Amino acid sequence: MKSVICLECEAEINLDAGVEKNEIIVCPDCGVDLEIVSLDPLAVELAPMEEEDWGE
Repeated sequence: MKSVICLECEAEINLDAGVEKNEIIVCPDCGVDLEIVSLDPLAVELAPMEEEDWGE
């Protein structure tokens, strides 16, 4: 099982074997969304925040 460190709270996050690039994961400790940006080496970044679409 692979793991990454949360960029927000530094908690260790264990990942499933089937994780894919660009997948969004959620830190179980602080709840922040992280995006898998690389599988080898395994790397994450804070997921981009989607802006509200108010029907415009």
